[in-house]
Formats: sequence, C-alpha cells, structure tokens
Amino acid sequence: MAIRIIVDSTADLTPQVRERVAVVPLTIHFGEEEFVDGVDITGQEFYEKLVNSQVLPSTSQATPYAFAAAFGQAVADGDEVVAITASSKLSGTYQSAVIAAEDYPDQVFVVDSKNIAIGSAVLAEYALRLADEGCSAPEIADMLQTARDRVKLLAVVDTLEYLHRGGRLSKTAAIAGSLLSIKPVIAVEDGELKVLAKGRGNKQANRMMNQLAGEVDFSMPILLGYTGTDDGLLRSYRQESGSFWGEHVAQSLVSGVVGTHAGPGAVAVAFFTK
Repeated sequence: MAIRIIVDSTADLTPQVRERVAVVPLTIHFGEEEFVDGVDITGQEFYEKLVNSQVLPSTSQATPYAFAAAFGQAVADGDEVVAITASSKLSGTYQSAVIAAEDYPDQVFVVDSKNIAIGSAVLAEYALRLADEGCSAPEIADMLQTARDRVKLLAVVDTLEYLHRGGRLSKTAAIAGSLLSIKPVIAVEDGELKVLAKGRGNKQANRMMNQLAGEVDFSMPILLGYTGTDDGLLRSYRQESGSFWGEHVAQSLVSGVVGTHAGPGAVAVAFFTK
C-alpha cells in the first residue's frame, strides 16, 4: 500500500516535490473573473494581473467536494492519504479536507500545517521523506503534527500597498511607511500572520530576518520564496546572506493567496528550527 501526499494549492512546492504529490486547488477571484489556482492561472500570470488590476483579488477555499474527489481516487488506487492544508486560522480549506475525510476514517489523515505557502511546502517535503523511509500514513500524520511547531516562515514585504488594500494596515501607516522605506518582517506564528520587526530598507530588513531565524535545523527541508514576476530581490537577499542558507537551497514562487496581501517583491524563507 503506497502513501499519497495531498496538499492544497497554497503550498509553494518545488517542481521535484510537486511531481510526487496531488494538489487540490483554491479559486482566485479578480472582481467577476474567476480562476482555478494553478489550472486557469499560473503564478506568473497572477502577479502580472495583480500589478495591473485596480481590484484586489480574493480567494475561495478548496471545497469538500474537491478533496473528496482526490481522496476517493487515492483510496480506489489502494493508497493511504496524508493531506496537508494551509493553516486553519488563515483558510477554511482545512475544514473542507476534514469533512471530506470523514468517509475514509482509516485511509485518510488530515494535518493542519499551521502554516502557509513555503511553510506548508517544507512540511510536505518532510512528509515525502517519511514515506520514503517506510512510515505508515498514521505515523506520518503524527510526526507532522509534532514537527509543524518547529516550522518557521519569515518574510520581508517590499511594499505596504497591498497590506493597506487588504485592510491589514491603515492608509496613514502605509503612506508613512512608504516615505520612510519601511520593510516589515512578517512571520507565521501559531498559524497566524504577525509583524515581528520593521527595517529601514531591504538590507536592514533582510538582516533582521536572518537574526530572527534563530537556530536552523539544516538536516530538514529549507525553502526560499519570492512574490512577483521575477526573483530579483530574492537573488539580492541570497547574495547579502552569503553562506547563511547555502547556495544550493531551493526556491519557489509564493502562492497568490499570500501574494494578495504581501504584494510583489516579498522575500521569504521557511525552515525547521532545532
């Protein structure tokens, strides 16, 4: 019996990981336009549209029906399932997966990542490692629920415009921050987005992000991420960080769900702490 790892489309997987998992998509709305994430619109297309649109996009959680279809196919193929979802405090997608899993109590195990984007992605990569080591689906789910509290996602936001447009920052604070070139350092803590620090310019914010990383467990998956149509700011961050993360650490484009609030030009890192 094989193990099938299933994630939702907010998980920013590398190509190597993506080809080994099944993805249940969320839906992205630009006004009256509707796109199935990763099916009708790519990450690159999302950011091109985000920059040019006067309408701030919104998202709809993955439905129980979509998860039921993925779970049913896996069970029909004789597989056990470990489903990893975005934080239940940031999306209703986790609850959709739980509802769908009720029909498969002994074959499907749902894990709330308590994270999102590249934070969920490193947990999915760890799940594949455990499956390769021969762990059963219940064992993997239990180990993920223990390990998820060690996952840390940190990001530097390049522009305050989208935090303001999304209602997470006042207009006055956004204007003042932009004039002062304030770059917030954001983290996911206990499943919620929080501002940990504010740097004057990208270089100071990047240094703060590395200082906040603490003790990184380099034996576990690490992933760098970026928002926008190119990875220029991430390349600069990697150069400034020197050997801090290692030159061979993988990177991924951050999903539209997080990109809606972060805007283009954000740089992020996800890893396990010791």
